[in-house]
Amino acid sequence: MRPRIFRAARIASPGDPDLPAFATLGDRIVATGDPADLRSAFADAEVIDLDGALVVPGFNDSHCHPSVTSESRLRVDVSHRAAPDLASVRRILTDRVSATPAGDWVFASGYHPTLSGTGGRLDRAVLDDISTEHPIAVVLFNWHCVVANSRALELSGLTDDSTAPVGGDIGRDGAGRLDGWLYEQAFLEPYWAGSGQQPWVPDLSIDALVDALVEENRYLHSTGITSYCDAIVTPRIWRTYQAARDAGRLTPRVGMLLWSTYFDTARDLGIGAGFGDDRLRMVGTKLMYDGALFSGTCLCRHPYDSSTDGENGIQLVDRRDFAGLVAEIHAEGGRVAVHANGDRAVSEVLDAIEAAQAAAPGAGVNHRIEHCSMVDETLLKRIHRAGVTPVPFGGAIRQHGEQLVRIYGEQRAAHIVSHRAFLDAGITVGGSSDYPTTPVEPLFAIQSMTTRALPDGRTIGPEQRVSVAEALQMYTVGSAHACGEDGRKGRLRPGQLADFVALDTDILAGDPSSIAGGGVLSTWVGADQVWHA
Repeated sequence: MRPRIFRAARIASPGDPDLPAFATLGDRIVATGDPADLRSAFADAEVIDLDGALVVPGFNDSHCHPSVTSESRLRVDVSHRAAPDLASVRRILTDRVSATPAGDWVFASGYHPTLSGTGGRLDRAVLDDISTEHPIAVVLFNWHCVVANSRALELSGLTDDSTAPVGGDIGRDGAGRLDGWLYEQAFLEPYWAGSGQQPWVPDLSIDALVDALVEENRYLHSTGITSYCDAIVTPRIWRTYQAARDAGRLTPRVGMLLWSTYFDTARDLGIGAGFGDDRLRMVGTKLMYDGALFSGTCLCRHPYDSSTDGENGIQLVDRRDFAGLVAEIHAEGGRVAVHANGDRAVSEVLDAIEAAQAAAPGAGVNHRIEHCSMVDETLLKRIHRAGVTPVPFGGAIRQHGEQLVRIYGEQRAAHIVSHRAFLDAGITVGGSSDYPTTPVEPLFAIQSMTTRALPDGRTIGPEQRVSVAEALQMYTVGSAHACGEDGRKGRLRPGQLADFVALDTDILAGDPSSIAGGGVLSTWVGADQVWHA
């Protein structure tokens, strides 16, 4: 095993002085210091000069969905880039139907009603015009809602006489007939079918999923990502990651949040948070409490015009059952990672975590609140006291700022995804995209967090801006903490994993408003190059 010595124009590690160079042995950093001193200490080392680059620890997205986006490569893309209007959506779906045997599924994803909504509204009638023989479902960009045709509704067991499930809603037209829109648990329960349940949409082959995952990971490496946490993992997704790893094709480091439906199965097998190794590891159990921030279904204390025609969002679970599951996972020493956006949802999630900690004070790890989009001073104090790690959207303002103002009003939108407030309260924050909900590029997120600016230059809540160094720390050290990997990754120090990225621009010294335009020169995992420009 030959050592390597890496040099660059600038090597920056969060919380540490800049480094002249560092040496690696295997997949670890073993020394830092002057290049000449390192060459004396490691006489047979290969010297790699990343000339002109800013080298920083590898970006770590602590909440994203690469299993979903890789599978989407095998489905139908109706994102606004592929389908800028309803006519384009119809054309793409019609083409796929004509190439699909009668009765087989046509499953599409990425639809954005605001960006692809010109020309009318997508609903059951539009999809029925395309086909009533094929089940057709179109998932929204945030994976919290779906639009289905009559055949797909039939396969989900829904009729015009059906009532909405707990934690979900079903859309209806003026005559009370199903309009094809399924919100939250009305879609999530049949799609993420539990053990022994028939999945709503038939599974794809593991071989095909692995090939798509490899392609998706290559794209993620091109953005500088070396690690990520997949925020919804089922046994099928776990098998896909394991198959990729066994074949030597899993190039990033992957953490997994197991969908809560499978907690009992994992516990019976003795699998809990931390199970695995530095390539593939279980981080915790994923639970949901409220709806989606960008679709207007999150649970808030104060009314707003939600997308389900109510004055508030959707509570996805029974509060007592939820608290019981949190207590059970905590008592087992597990980590809960709870999706909660609205301030009421965050408060009630904290109620459950605090009760679990009081009942078993020595058990558990740092629990997480995914997104944690709306907080106030009281909630910040409770989060800090409970040792909870918030994992908010990094690119939310730049990508969805206008929508946030339209749904929640300018005053409330100014305090959504409060990165500054979290840091000022002494709270460690994980960097996250929730990709595909917002763009996965960490440089996009860092620009959003440091400027709070929309593409047209307007700013939303400028008092919540953070520095570039603070944003970088969230996407490295903060994400490692969120995933229970403190001390293993996030900094360029001896003993830590040699995961890093070489950037073509010194983002720490330049104009924050141009960060997203910077590029990645190369990405390294365990001192091995996994991508280069």
